[in-house]
Amino acid sequence: MISDLARAFIDAARSLLHPKMLAIVLWPMVLSLVLWGVLAWFFWDNWINLLGHWLQPAQEFLSQHDFVWLANGMTVVLLVLLVMPLALTTALFIAAVMVMPMMVRHVASRDYPELERRHGGTFAGSIWNALIAIGVFCGLWLLSLPFWLLAGLGALFSLLLTAYLNQRLFRYDALAEHASREEFQLILEQSGAQLYLLGMLLALLHFVPVINLLSPVYTGLVYIHYGLGQLKRLRA
Repeated sequence: MISDLARAFIDAARSLLHPKMLAIVLWPMVLSLVLWGVLAWFFWDNWINLLGHWLQPAQEFLSQHDFVWLANGMTVVLLVLLVMPLALTTALFIAAVMVMPMMVRHVASRDYPELERRHGGTFAGSIWNALIAIGVFCGLWLLSLPFWLLAGLGALFSLLLTAYLNQRLFRYDALAEHASREEFQLILEQSGAQLYLLGMLLALLHFVPVINLLSPVYTGLVYIHYGLGQLKRLRA
């Protein structure tokens, strides 16, 4: 298992250095940041007012106990904490739906040319899979917000949820073109734990400044190499 995971990371790093991949590596994160930057430009005051209304009891409590500075700043801090995961989720969605087909074709033609394409997945299936993944992620993430008040638990839940998002988003698109539906289900049954472990390890990269600009595309490449490698082994 460990050798398969390590091989996927190494092969993905090699694929990432190809000029074709370097040309698209920043697209998902840049598009996401531009999108959320535009939304923040138009709706920042509305968001601040809405959060301020929700946080008013906490702000009044802090003000009464000589924490006025914390009461005034907590709304902005919370808004930033809300927007950052949404920007990352948007970048992962763009990578999974818009960029993955290009990456799959590139990796398959260079490293797995012998794999027959059985087209078990569809573009509509990719969209539906992405919507489910993001819906579950956002719902559980909102439920986990109170745990940020407890030291360490908020970060732990964020890591676990991002791991879920990684594996749910990218496993489908990595195999959609080459695996049949039966092969896809069999790989999920045999490698579900490894797929989630990949998601956990890759989630750590999403929180590293600068590296997280590359992480959506790199995550896709890791899942492509792992998925096609497992498919090749299954057929052998």
